[in-house]
Amino acid sequence: MDLRELSDEIESISRRYAAHVGIERDDTWFLLKLQEEMGELTQAFLMRTGRARRKGRTDEELDAGFREELADVLCHVVLLARHHGVDLTGEIERKWLAWKDA
Repeated sequence: MDLRELSDEIESISRRYAAHVGIERDDTWFLLKLQEEMGELTQAFLMRTGRARRKGRTDEELDAGFREELADVLCHVVLLARHHGVDLTGEIERKWLAWKDA
């Protein structure tokens, strides 16, 4: 699956979720939701690395939580880019992949 296909699927799921819970996904929501997910990723990282309370979670649960939060952040970056019409694939190629032969 490429990033464009992934974006379509993530968008569909996010749209359905927002309709189900009555959320308006506007410019502010997309940015703040990403910020919320970054906070959750930070918390998962801190717990996983012993810098925050484990809340009774096992190492495996902490690892799983970290992976889940990484996925959430990625999905919300994709949603934010899509909402603003940013071609992430093109931007990655321009900004990052241009250096692969440098």
